[in-house]
Amino acid sequence: MVPLRSRLADGREILYFDEKPGRVPVPDPRPLPATEPLCETRRDPLTGDWVTVTAHRNTRTFLPPPDQCPLCPGGPASEVPDASYDVAVFENRFPSFSSRTPGVASTVDGQELFARAPGNGRCEVVCFTDDHDSSLALLPVSRVRTVIEAWAERTAALSAMPDIKQVYVFENRGVEIGVTLHHPHGQIYGYPFVTPRTERMLAMASAHQGDLFADVLAAEHAAGTRIIHRGEYWTAFVPAAARWPVEVHLMPHRHVPDLAGLTAAERDELAFVYSDLLRRCDALYDTPLPYVAAWHQAPVDARDLVRLHLQLFSVRRAQDKIKYLAGSESGMAAWINDVPPEDIARFLRNG
Repeated sequence: MVPLRSRLADGREILYFDEKPGRVPVPDPRPLPATEPLCETRRDPLTGDWVTVTAHRNTRTFLPPPDQCPLCPGGPASEVPDASYDVAVFENRFPSFSSRTPGVASTVDGQELFARAPGNGRCEVVCFTDDHDSSLALLPVSRVRTVIEAWAERTAALSAMPDIKQVYVFENRGVEIGVTLHHPHGQIYGYPFVTPRTERMLAMASAHQGDLFADVLAAEHAAGTRIIHRGEYWTAFVPAAARWPVEVHLMPHRHVPDLAGLTAAERDELAFVYSDLLRRCDALYDTPLPYVAAWHQAPVDARDLVRLHLQLFSVRRAQDKIKYLAGSESGMAAWINDVPPEDIARFLRNG
């Protein structure tokens, strides 16, 4: 799917992924100044991780009333000038990474131990629908298929940009997760580095004799106890060492490095399976499940070891309880899960 491109008042790009042709984009009437993001990364000498510092993001919009929602179409505060849309993608006004960020010194305080770099890259917002009160779980499968097309197109486009090392597609859903906007949407980050979790997966896959992801999938198929859905091209399962009270992985049956590499048939089945999975998650409790849906994709320069897969997880550990990342998880990155993975898999299968 080829998007229709336009520009917002401050020069940021907006793209429309329409299910029917014929749109003529409406000009953005807002008197916005040019964006001046201040993004930088600093390397932690004790772990090697890059930490991003973005002072401008502390002023971003936070849970506005519906009539001031920036993702609803055509309103006075709207980032989408048109009166309606199917799927819209635009550059984030408050990005964590941006190619527009100014240069910085290569060290902090002149200390070689504290490496520093500009936070180059790109951050985009993906609006799933113009309906403020909907959710990805409630949308028809055909719309989820359009969202997948947008994810795939933007993954390919961002991967081709010179400063970007890895593309991350994700959705934060629910105030318990920390969302700042209620409108159904996700985000795409183009990182200027390979993320710590992906570095760990690369190391584990490199040390493994054979295809690590294929072997994990085969072992889950053989066990069967944590499988939620097994289709022609995709399997959804709760991982044996799930970190979160609710955690599901959705993995293609063949090695695919990213969403852009999926065939049309794989995308068709993904739209159905993902819709079904989200509805099952929402049926666990009497309230919609807060979750992070994280699409793990291979780094731009390392395509053979990491297989595309979804990690969907929730902090809700019971109807009226939230799992907080406390001393062990936050302090030592040593996870403790109160809910057996097999139990969650059974609940989701029967949901």
